This record gives sequence, C-alpha cells and structure tokens, in this order.
Amino acid sequence: MEPDAIRAEVRRAREELAKRYNYDLRAMIEDAKKRQAAGGRKVVTFSPKPARKAPAKSTAKDATGK
Repeated sequence: MEPDAIRAEVRRAREELAKRYNYDLRAMIEDAKKRQAAGGRKVVTFSPKPARKAPAKSTAKDATGK
C-alpha cells in the first residue's frame, strides 16, 4: 500500500469516527474507555512523573574570566 493510500485510509476512518460522535471528543474518549474496559485485558496506567527542576545557573566563570 502506498503511503498516500494509507494516509487517506486513516483520515477517512478518523472522519467517520468523529461524525459518529458528532465531533464530541469527550464522547469519543468515554466510548473508547468503555470498550477498553469491556475488552477484558489488563489496563496499565502510569503515575505522572514529577516535573524536572531547571538546572541551576552556573556561577563559575568561563575560560575568558567573564
């Protein structure tokens, strides 16, 4: 299958799904979660990682002495 054909197929499927839920993202997500739960497979969720702290500003002078 050519990349353009794949892209067209994905976009068509996305449009059909969006139309089915009247372009309501919350409804699409809610349904996806229901289908996921009904699938019987273990669902893995990860706790959010803490935000990284910005690196401390260096107070050391560079090679030019500035």
